[in-house]
Amino acid sequence: MATAPTSFDIQQVLFQLGIKPVNLGTSTGIERFSTGELFDSYSPVNGQLIAKVYATTAADYEQVMEAATEAFTFFRTVPAPKRGEMVRLFGDKLRKNKEALGKLVSYEMGKSLQEGYGEVQEMIDICDFAVGLSRQLHGLTMHSERPSHRMYEQYHPLGVVGIISAFNFPVAVWAWNTALAWICGDVCVWKPSEKTPLCGVACQNIIREVIQENDLPEGISCLINGDYKVGEMMSQDSRIPLLSATGSTRMGKSVAQTVAARLGKTLLELGGNNAIIVTPEADLKMTIIGAVFGAVGTAGQRCTSTRRLIVHESMYDKVKHALIDAYKQLRIGNPLDENNHVGPIIDKDSVAQYLQTLDAVVAEGGKLLIPGGVLSGEGYESGCYVQPAIAEVENAYAIVQKETFAPILYLIKYNGDLPNAIALQNGVVQGLSSAIMTNNLREAELFLSTLGSDCGIANVNIGTSGAEIGGAFGGEKETGGGRESGSDAWKVYMRRQTNTINYSSSLPLAQGIKFDLN
Repeated sequence: MATAPTSFDIQQVLFQLGIKPVNLGTSTGIERFSTGELFDSYSPVNGQLIAKVYATTAADYEQVMEAATEAFTFFRTVPAPKRGEMVRLFGDKLRKNKEALGKLVSYEMGKSLQEGYGEVQEMIDICDFAVGLSRQLHGLTMHSERPSHRMYEQYHPLGVVGIISAFNFPVAVWAWNTALAWICGDVCVWKPSEKTPLCGVACQNIIREVIQENDLPEGISCLINGDYKVGEMMSQDSRIPLLSATGSTRMGKSVAQTVAARLGKTLLELGGNNAIIVTPEADLKMTIIGAVFGAVGTAGQRCTSTRRLIVHESMYDKVKHALIDAYKQLRIGNPLDENNHVGPIIDKDSVAQYLQTLDAVVAEGGKLLIPGGVLSGEGYESGCYVQPAIAEVENAYAIVQKETFAPILYLIKYNGDLPNAIALQNGVVQGLSSAIMTNNLREAELFLSTLGSDCGIANVNIGTSGAEIGGAFGGEKETGGGRESGSDAWKVYMRRQTNTINYSSSLPLAQGIKFDLN
């Protein structure tokens, strides 16, 4: 049974985040900033309508883009450390609103309260990272082959950066993009998921306070809402030189084709089919903790969730029985109750996909060790709570090759040497995150070598999820190839320019070419 904490008051949380209810008949809505149709935001926690939100129309979108492009003409001239100061102030506002925003994330999306707070902390962390980076946007200098010439590279802002984010990280992924884009001198237009629109409104309210208090143009940060049709406006708009899109591979391919047709740039963070390899020299306790959290954290709705556990035959039975015992200890219920491990999945459409996947596993010959199913009864009235499932499968099954955004863990046996396991791990079209559990240095180094994991993220003795903001985040193959957050990911938000300065009194040409005029 799952019981809701009595101290939680969604109206109080919305009020603290500046989301003001207005009378819309029998339901609750937010202040109207659009002429579009209303769409609903339901909580998967209890199935209740939280609010109605106005979708962005084509006319609304045009106003937003005009404000953004105008703001860019000013913002690009502001020194980067000054732009960093704006981001620092935003981070301070997030600290003050961490509890309220974390609760809204948990309630609107369904992830555990600890994960909701953790997501806001990621926003704070990327702000701190961006503030320091604002004084380190560096270029390169190089020697010219021509005498009395100097060559160097520098970076300039791109312009309006479009951001399309997914429901599973309704605030952090936006912050990953926008904090870096801002210190680079770009302005941002954000379309959050239509499944979590209130999280977007809350974030916009927080940054709007910073913008107003510092007399900055409002177009520096813009919010639009709606379904895929609003995203299509962004994809087709040549005023957006870079579009960062997070979501399914299907969505990403559509965005990439449309943006490429106008020779724009994309930053894509798409599907994951992440695996942990468990070798004979793995620490069993660490393996179980990493695998279970990776598989059931956020109810299996992370792009970095552990989908496959590839286990050596000598360890297979031990791992299988330990996993089953661990799953029996999971507490499934209201994510705002910090005693629970697993909350709901986002909506009933996702529940249907979860059930279809379990049926497909059996149809292909797999065995359900923990059969899963939809939970019912007190506390589960939303119909979005499911039992995390474990299935014995073959890596080649068609259903295993697909990403299902739900808590389903595939158990796969391998024999022989580590290269056999690596081949299984790499044998999917996605390439986001991967891990190996081993105390053998040679195995760890092989996994990280050019002969090892083909993913953008490769870990040793930790799971596939839980990336830190200091490292570049992203993956290869059908994951899209984009990189966000740390390292040198800032470069994608800028255009590179090569400069040559001739400080002599003559004009020598490169490669020794002679061109003389009388």
